Amino acid sequence: MTDPIKLSEAEVGKAYEVIKVEGPALIRRRIMDMGIIPGAKIKVLRLAPLLDPIEILVRGVPLSIRRAEAQYIIVRETS
Repeated sequence: MTDPIKLSEAEVGKAYEVIKVEGPALIRRRIMDMGIIPGAKIKVLRLAPLLDPIEILVRGVPLSIRRAEAQYIIVRETS
Protein backbone atom coordinates (compact mmCIF):
# COMPACT_ATOMS: atom_id res chain seq x y z
CA MET A 1 0.00 0.00 0.00
CA THR A 2 1.24 3.50 -0.76
CA ASP A 3 1.76 6.33 1.70
CA PRO A 4 -1.03 8.90 2.06
CA ILE A 5 -0.61 12.18 0.16
CA LYS A 6 -2.63 15.35 -0.30
CA LEU A 7 -5.00 15.41 -3.27
CA SER A 8 -3.21 18.58 -4.42
CA GLU A 9 -0.11 16.40 -5.02
CA ALA A 10 -1.96 13.62 -6.87
CA GLU A 11 -1.05 12.60 -10.42
CA VAL A 12 -3.37 12.86 -13.42
CA GLY A 13 -4.90 9.57 -14.52
CA LYS A 14 -4.45 7.77 -11.21
CA ALA A 15 -7.15 6.54 -8.83
CA TYR A 16 -7.19 7.30 -5.12
CA GLU A 17 -9.21 6.56 -2.01
CA VAL A 18 -10.00 9.33 0.45
CA ILE A 19 -8.44 8.65 3.86
CA LYS A 20 -9.58 11.79 5.67
CA VAL A 21 -10.65 15.39 5.16
CA GLU A 22 -8.83 18.00 7.25
CA GLY A 23 -8.98 21.77 7.55
CA PRO A 24 -11.30 24.43 8.93
CA ALA A 25 -14.87 23.33 9.61
CA LEU A 26 -16.46 25.37 6.79
CA ILE A 27 -14.05 24.05 4.16
CA ARG A 28 -14.32 20.49 5.47
CA ARG A 29 -18.13 20.70 5.32
CA ARG A 30 -18.08 22.07 1.74
CA ILE A 31 -15.74 19.30 0.61
CA MET A 32 -17.84 16.60 2.27
CA ASP A 33 -21.05 18.06 0.80
CA MET A 34 -19.55 17.38 -2.65
CA GLY A 35 -19.37 13.67 -1.75
CA ILE A 36 -15.66 13.65 -0.96
CA ILE A 37 -15.81 11.65 2.25
CA PRO A 38 -13.50 9.02 3.78
CA GLY A 39 -13.69 5.84 1.70
CA ALA A 40 -14.77 7.62 -1.50
CA LYS A 41 -12.91 6.73 -4.71
CA ILE A 42 -11.45 9.63 -6.70
CA LYS A 43 -9.81 9.72 -10.11
CA VAL A 44 -7.80 12.77 -11.16
CA LEU A 45 -8.94 13.61 -14.70
CA ARG A 46 -6.87 16.69 -15.54
CA LEU A 47 -5.30 19.90 -14.35
CA ALA A 48 -6.10 23.35 -15.67
CA PRO A 49 -3.28 25.04 -17.64
CA LEU A 50 -2.08 26.95 -14.56
CA LEU A 51 -2.57 23.83 -12.37
CA ASP A 52 -5.66 25.23 -10.66
CA PRO A 53 -8.38 23.93 -10.45
CA ILE A 54 -8.05 20.14 -10.47
CA GLU A 55 -10.74 18.15 -12.27
CA ILE A 56 -11.66 14.93 -10.47
CA LEU A 57 -14.23 12.17 -10.83
CA VAL A 58 -16.11 11.28 -7.64
CA ARG A 59 -18.91 8.68 -7.71
CA GLY A 60 -19.21 9.12 -11.47
CA VAL A 61 -19.58 12.90 -11.21
CA PRO A 62 -16.87 15.20 -12.60
CA LEU A 63 -15.97 18.01 -10.20
CA SER A 64 -13.48 20.86 -10.21
CA ILE A 65 -11.79 21.64 -6.93
CA ARG A 66 -9.34 24.39 -6.09
CA ARG A 67 -5.81 23.31 -5.26
CA ALA A 68 -6.14 25.25 -1.97
CA GLU A 69 -9.07 23.00 -0.99
CA ALA A 70 -7.45 19.83 -2.37
CA GLN A 71 -4.60 20.22 0.11
CA TYR A 72 -7.04 19.33 2.92
CA ILE A 73 -8.00 15.98 1.31
CA ILE A 74 -5.70 13.11 2.29
CA VAL A 75 -5.75 10.22 -0.19
CA ARG A 76 -4.00 6.91 -0.85
CA GLU A 77 -3.39 5.54 -4.34
CA THR A 78 -5.42 2.47 -5.28
CA SER A 79 -4.67 -0.08 -7.96
